[in-house]
Amino acid sequence: MVTNIPVNIKKLKENATIPTYGSVNAAGADLYACIDAPLTIESGDTFLVPTGLAMELPEGYAGLIYARSGLASKKGLAPANKVGVVDSDYRGEVMVALHNHSKNAATIEPNERIAQLVITPYIAAAFNTVDELDSTERGAGGFGSTGTH
Repeated sequence: MVTNIPVNIKKLKENATIPTYGSVNAAGADLYACIDAPLTIESGDTFLVPTGLAMELPEGYAGLIYARSGLASKKGLAPANKVGVVDSDYRGEVMVALHNHSKNAATIEPNERIAQLVITPYIAAAFNTVDELDSTERGAGGFGSTGTH
């Protein structure tokens, strides 16, 4: 069963589009480019694309900004930081740092869907400094160490 939580959205620009879900069970809500003209991102470049929106996420929740699979596979455009994080105490404009991973320039149009926002609860850690950690069979084995057995 899906739980809906209230999220207050403020339009910072008149032409901003409120996030929408593409289907009844979609986990991510589409974020839209709030730009006045087509924007071309050259191969290897990153551009901060405005959404024209600020939001008020409930305390204990974060907004995770992920790539849209169609935009990433067809145009090579995906968030530069792989997953963006919108904290519940952030009140500025939500921006998407789109990076062009392809070998060709790619253009996004005004009001084009550029990323998806997944709102999720999180657990904050209480970090404790200790002299020793509990031992495990794996120990300090790093990348690829669990596939050697």
